[in-house]
Amino acid sequence: MKKNSKGAFIFMCLAPSVVLFTLFMVVPTINVFRMSFYRWGGYSASRTFVGLDNFRILFSGDMRFLQSFQNTVLLISVVSIVTFGISLVFASILSREEVRGKNFFRVVFYIPNILSVVIISAIFSAIYEANNGMLNSIISFFDRTREPVYWLGDNDIVIFSIAGAMVWQAIGYYMVMYMASMASVPESLYESANLEGAGKIHQFFRITVPLIWSNIRTTMTFFIISSINLSFLFVTAMTNGGPDGASEVFLSYMYRQAYTNSSYGYGMAIGVVVFTFSFALSGIVNLVTYRDPIEI
Repeated sequence: MKKNSKGAFIFMCLAPSVVLFTLFMVVPTINVFRMSFYRWGGYSASRTFVGLDNFRILFSGDMRFLQSFQNTVLLISVVSIVTFGISLVFASILSREEVRGKNFFRVVFYIPNILSVVIISAIFSAIYEANNGMLNSIISFFDRTREPVYWLGDNDIVIFSIAGAMVWQAIGYYMVMYMASMASVPESLYESANLEGAGKIHQFFRITVPLIWSNIRTTMTFFIISSINLSFLFVTAMTNGGPDGASEVFLSYMYRQAYTNSSYGYGMAIGVVVFTFSFALSGIVNLVTYRDPIEI
């Protein structure tokens, strides 16, 4: 009886979550895959089955899609490397060094993470403003003859401008997470390293990073996948894919095709590619970053 009651209790606890997950995640995902095989505007009652035609168009002649793919990969690469590099360095400094006001800096760095993407986008749009923006004002202070830089209007640099906003938003969150991980590293290891004459940088790469690697690996996978969604939010709020599609990313292009251009089936084909790309990237990151756990 006890086993039956325990099983019933577990079932009652899990059932609502399973039902909600199935209704709002599994069913819509299956529907995305199904609709990717149709040509449909999204509003009419008639739909035409086209098989893999949507995917053939994607990879054979849609240069905007290829541009959005390139921008997505570039954002993931640049933002991930810069964010994790700076977060680890800041976390190490605040954890290992005698810095006055550690809690103050921890709160200040974390503030961008609690702001909405719209607010952060508005802040950086003002900073990047060509005529009166803070960034161009600083540049003109040192070089008054220099023409204003169109940070969000130049095809060559707009994606890096968006990357700057994404990095600023994410650094504090991961810094706090790594500080929590570094707190569990035994102080005796650093004391032994000091006696052996190891410098701070050597200790960071030989002690700190290996011992918190499992945390780095987990957060890296999470961040890389979530950055696909974040890139859509920042692009939509800051540039709306402009200028001339130069800042278009996966999800912004999918949204434009499905809901603006009334090519719902084509947009769902892009969604399938994004879904597959996310899972493949997650698997690759987990495989590449795997290390045997270090036991202290």
